[in-house]
Amino acid sequence: MTETLAFTQEPHASPVAVADRQAQLANPGFGRVFTDHMALVHYSEAEGWHDAKITPRVEFRVDPACAVLHYAQEIFEGLKAYRTPDGGAQLFRADANARRFRQSARRLAMAELPEGIFLDSIRQLVRTDRDWIPDSPDGALYLRPFMIASETFLGVKPSSEYLYIVIASSVGAYFKGGAPAVTLWVSENYTRAAPGGTGDAKCGGNYAASLAAQSEAIKQGCDQVVFLDAVERKWIEELGGMNIFFVFDDGTLQTPPLTGTILPGVTRDSILTLGRAQGLTVREELYSFDQWKADAASGRLVESFACGTAAVITPIGTVKHSGGEFTIGSGGPGQLTGALRKTLVDIQRGVTPDPHGWTEKLF
Repeated sequence: MTETLAFTQEPHASPVAVADRQAQLANPGFGRVFTDHMALVHYSEAEGWHDAKITPRVEFRVDPACAVLHYAQEIFEGLKAYRTPDGGAQLFRADANARRFRQSARRLAMAELPEGIFLDSIRQLVRTDRDWIPDSPDGALYLRPFMIASETFLGVKPSSEYLYIVIASSVGAYFKGGAPAVTLWVSENYTRAAPGGTGDAKCGGNYAASLAAQSEAIKQGCDQVVFLDAVERKWIEELGGMNIFFVFDDGTLQTPPLTGTILPGVTRDSILTLGRAQGLTVREELYSFDQWKADAASGRLVESFACGTAAVITPIGTVKHSGGEFTIGSGGPGQLTGALRKTLVDIQRGVTPDPHGWTEKLF
């Protein structure tokens, strides 16, 4: 689906003043600082995708009977635009996000957005709000494309109308405090997804389902929760919002396989490609919680890390569970974890050549 639309540009009457914007960019945190504009496209069964525009970022009104409020037909994506050394900006694997957005729409019985419209909306918004991209080492412009069912009705059926919107947020590091490694809590009371469910779609319901478990993790002094499978409650699947990897003493890199209950992360796929390009043994295989504990204790497991667009690659130092806790390797960043992160970040930011054709220079 390569169809595209011409985006009209609506002028902003009162954009954020330069001094105020610079003050916000000095320490943006994550997901709190938003740019001046957003992209907006409408869909109806009668007209298809239409009325594409870049417009000032404003609140919009929905009817109390709006379908998304009652039946949760909603999907989203997350990707970044990175400042390059020459002062320009580039995207990283936006085409992969466009494809996954369509796949998520299909699973939620929503209208599928053509990839050309998705990509053009991203390009146009980044070029419009280019001054909002931070220059800091961890800074980027986080892009949040999302689609909601906007038809006004009460009844369990797919909506006949949708809104596609892209907002942008100037961000810094995902995790606060600059900890060298994060601590995980193994959830035994909750699961994230089950076979046949929406685990491999990027929809809000998956994240809502993880919040009780994440709250439990915070109470245990942990940064994130890690879920086991819903059937046997033994196989490691993923974190509340990130995929997970394991590094063994023979240099093998392993991650759980995509069985329909795990989100096919773009960062996950990139790491698999980088690992193979470096000659590593790379496996997508089931890995049990009991084996995780045993391998950490024996020293066979030397590193573990989480990955995703927001956090990039984050070392895992300690794992807590109802029966105690265990440390992975030294409890801090591992050598391979650091090397993979540097390789990936350098490609994303244009510091090093991109041999995989993953990046797109915007200006």
